[in-house]
Amino acid sequence: MKRILFALCFSVALLFVTTVQAQSYKTGLGVRLSSAAASVNNSISIKHFINQKLAIEGLFSFGDPIAFGALAELHKPLSSEGLSYYYGGGGYLSFVKTFDAEKQTSSTNPNIGAQGVIGLDYKFVNIPLNISLDWKPELNIVSDINFEPAAIGFTARFTFGK
Repeated sequence: MKRILFALCFSVALLFVTTVQAQSYKTGLGVRLSSAAASVNNSISIKHFINQKLAIEGLFSFGDPIAFGALAELHKPLSSEGLSYYYGGGGYLSFVKTFDAEKQTSSTNPNIGAQGVIGLDYKFVNIPLNISLDWKPELNIVSDINFEPAAIGFTARFTFGK
């Protein structure tokens, strides 16, 4: 009985310690580079923490297509200081240029879709730099239904606030 009580107390203390750890930055602004031709691929990224665990990330992709994305992300700390994993989801709006060879005209079509994300986030201790590596699949819902599963991304952000 004493072993069970000890294990329970140890588990509760461990849970308390992991939830007390605060995120080491408040806002980050930087660049996300992606490996796939997703709607929201190479983009400008801004991430802001609402509380210790919940962050929102905005993405602006300025290539072809032009796209705007938003993600809600839950962060969970790992054992190393500054390192956490995260997961979440959101949506995007993109504008794809198409060319009709028969009519010799071009047009811009809006695409709306959903996106998920899972990744690792690291904030350097002594410098205002954050890096993350993630997998962000996308599901195009409106205009052109398709799925992009291979969107691996690397993000580097300048951080400020605490």
